[in-house]
Amino acid sequence: MMASHPDLSAEQAYIDNAYDSLERSRLEATKLRSMVEVGRGGTEQARWEREMIEGNIAQRLASLQLGDASLVFGRIDRTRSEGGDSYYIGRLAVSDERRDPLVVDWRAPVAEPFYRATGRQPMGLVRRRHFATRGRQLLAIEDELFGESAGLLGGEMAVVDDGHEIRGQSTLIAALEESRTGRLSDIVATIQGEQDEIIRADLPGVLVVQGGPGTGKTVVALHRAAYLLYTHRFPLEGQGVLVVGPNRLFLAYIEQVLPSLGEAGVELAVLADLLDTGQRLDIGGRDAPVTARVKGDLRMAKVLARAMRDRQRPLRRPMRVGYG
Repeated sequence: MMASHPDLSAEQAYIDNAYDSLERSRLEATKLRSMVEVGRGGTEQARWEREMIEGNIAQRLASLQLGDASLVFGRIDRTRSEGGDSYYIGRLAVSDERRDPLVVDWRAPVAEPFYRATGRQPMGLVRRRHFATRGRQLLAIEDELFGESAGLLGGEMAVVDDGHEIRGQSTLIAALEESRTGRLSDIVATIQGEQDEIIRADLPGVLVVQGGPGTGKTVVALHRAAYLLYTHRFPLEGQGVLVVGPNRLFLAYIEQVLPSLGEAGVELAVLADLLDTGQRLDIGGRDAPVTARVKGDLRMAKVLARAMRDRQRPLRRPMRVGYG
């Protein structure tokens, strides 16, 4: 585990200030909601506008509810040539009373080096700092330094000199050692560079993520959904985002990830939910052992690919998939 750090008290004070500002934002949103609720009645246009405002405020309040999740989990310090600024990376953006940023949303472009910077490609960083927290309590700090300018910073820190090491290793190990709840948790504080490349990939086209069991495909896909809603909110929020799982047990397992990332408007469904109302999907019987072996053979993938190409046809009429 990470040793005691000389900046622990100062960073704890900063985190406390961020939490206080977050609470102030909640109170402001709650006050605004009560003001909207007072003015009932009026024209249809006025009622529609009021409902829209109420919906936006409710969504804002939902995004500000962190529960037991930590608000801040890291910090990046840029080199002098890059402005020398420091940014605290967290679950959502928080500003002080003057609207100056205290915490940067992990999905913002400025936060990308926190996940991607390596010794070979420091992305303008001189230091990356990881916080080990429990709620709003800062337990420990781990620093990673980049390049020759790292020598200008004091303290016991690890110099990043290779492009293949695990970022925030102690923080990652601490996260892995946490007790399990039976639900999938977010990995926003410990995303690795390769995972971040998938999460921040461009929107157009189809993105296929392949990997063996337990390699993090599902949690990366959910973080990508949260990232896309942040980066492309205008088109996606109106269209909706649908997450399709194999069964309802799986959906129950993953249902807390997106809300913990501030995105509560994503629809979860199984394949049967996409059928027209009234249709029933009955699955009965089991394949014979010989048939099961044929279907499970790796060569079957090529057979299915050829079959799909032969049978692809344009839709005869537009297809609408409902959500919400």
